[in-house]
Amino acid sequence: MRLSELIRDRIASGALLPGTRLPPVRELAWQLGITPGTVARAYTTLTDAGILRAEVGRGTFVADPKVTGLPTFGPSPWVPDDTEADGRISLVSPRLPDLGQVAYLHAAFGRLAMRPPAHLLDYPTSKAFAPARRAVLRWLGGTIMGTLDEQDIVLTHGGQSGISLVLQAVLKGRAPQVAVEELSYPGFRRAAQLLRADVTGVPMDAQGIIPDALDQIARRHEIQVLCTSPEIHNPTGIVTPTDRREQIARVAAARGIHVLEDDCYRLGQPTGPTYRALLPELGWHVSSLSKALTPALRIGFAVAPQAHRTALRRAAEYGFFGLARPLADVAEDILSRDETYALMDRLRLAVGDYVREAVNILGGYDLAWRPDVPFLWLTLPQGWRAAAFVREAEAVGVQMRSAEDFVLRDAAAPHAVRMAINGQVPLPVFAQAMQRLRVLLDNPTEVIEV
Repeated sequence: MRLSELIRDRIASGALLPGTRLPPVRELAWQLGITPGTVARAYTTLTDAGILRAEVGRGTFVADPKVTGLPTFGPSPWVPDDTEADGRISLVSPRLPDLGQVAYLHAAFGRLAMRPPAHLLDYPTSKAFAPARRAVLRWLGGTIMGTLDEQDIVLTHGGQSGISLVLQAVLKGRAPQVAVEELSYPGFRRAAQLLRADVTGVPMDAQGIIPDALDQIARRHEIQVLCTSPEIHNPTGIVTPTDRREQIARVAAARGIHVLEDDCYRLGQPTGPTYRALLPELGWHVSSLSKALTPALRIGFAVAPQAHRTALRRAAEYGFFGLARPLADVAEDILSRDETYALMDRLRLAVGDYVREAVNILGGYDLAWRPDVPFLWLTLPQGWRAAAFVREAEAVGVQMRSAEDFVLRDAAAPHAVRMAINGQVPLPVFAQAMQRLRVLLDNPTEVIEV
């Protein structure tokens, strides 16, 4: 390793802190058994990059990022975007408030500048990403995953990319069959359809997928993959209890069905084992930073059963060589720090404040919610259809998603809507939006359309 890279690594690791004085050129050259010219060139390169600073008569020091122009910011003020002009508020997708993660991520990208030049010059490799995968193990630390090591993990461009990679690794044949919950995340079916798979909906009850219904569908179709979200079902918020997961796992094992679990919406502790733990040969797991920290980075993780990890890695490498190295380095950096998990706890509590505000205003209606889930599921009262309610809500400045967005094309949708938490608007503004929805719910439309 070149001397300049060695110094960068020691700064990035915290071994050399800002303000540390480096040895004089000749002294370091003697210690390392190299020429003074080599040391001088390394110091000059790093000084030009702003990583070191030279003071005449005093020596060479590790630069302070705050002094050398790396930006620092506090929580961002609310600035309405184009969808939120004139008092309109979008509740279509969850939005986290800025509780300092913008400044935190700026600092992480600042530390990125101290990485060796090869990180910005070479193609990504599986070996190079090992530190990032080990950091992901910490992220997954509270999740019941079964036997797990870093080789089972592939870094992805967000959760949707992880879903696509798993399907690419598993699906075979000219018209593969994929099963999804009858109400489910639309990304499941879109990823399956891109791979020319046929998608079948599986009936649900208050605990999630009905095992007998899955078994009957598997008898009629050669289902290769079941896509499901047992921890936080999107869009209803249902949590599938452990005994139901075990029943579903037994059906999957008997029928040879791979189970792809999307765990991207969970902000708190898990309530039960993953399908990867229940089905060591058939269980796959996908998670991401999007709902817990930020969706902007597009960093996610797919976890394969150990028998299939080569297939998952091959799908990523053949498709796009792997995640961009700077993103892998940022993932390694932030997932290795205690501050990240403390920040995530604060964000989870902030989401809970918005959820409770919505429940206080709309709680008289059939509302499914949890304080650590960034959306609410509202079953509409008599007199409202989902399409009409969404249309009237938008007319009073509140955008949301109808249940129709979450069903297959030929399936019937319940009269319900999903309202995501928008933590980027002030809490009083969010409360005003809930009050406008309450007025609509209290006064169903009586228009007869012909």
